[in-house]
Amino acid sequence: MQQANTNVVIRNPFGTMDVPEPNDREVMDYASIAMLAGDAADGNAAHWASMPTSSDQLEGVWASRWNGGADPTIAGDTPEQWKVGRAEVRVAGERIYLRFDWDHGRRHGLIDAARQGADRLVGKYINLTNPAIMRPWVGLVVDAVRIDGCFPNGRLDFRR
Repeated sequence: MQQANTNVVIRNPFGTMDVPEPNDREVMDYASIAMLAGDAADGNAAHWASMPTSSDQLEGVWASRWNGGADPTIAGDTPEQWKVGRAEVRVAGERIYLRFDWDHGRRHGLIDAARQGADRLVGKYINLTNPAIMRPWVGLVVDAVRIDGCFPNGRLDFRR
């Protein structure tokens, strides 16, 4: 049996499902009101992860954490609890891709973002384990060991 040519082109460098319409109106509307200061008072300022530092400001291995929603697959989870995992950041052309996991690697997400200026990232998140869950996301590259991030329900941060 011959396989049909579907002409599917995947944009992200991870070879996973792409984030649909990462620059849509919902993303742009959220980006217009989302603010991240990147200062010492931010919740992501305290050192909470130890990952090897890369020579590249963005690309490489990171730790990730998010809150603002309860994952029904994790017993006793609440929106306030941090879901911690590992992440990898890759740059492909003008896009920044952040693939991350939580729940000991059982759940996965992907952010497809574009730079706005030198340090702001604007895009959308998709839950790769449950693709019906998508949210706008805004990030701030504070330095080579910290990316502060937010979505309408909470935080989605990265740290080395």
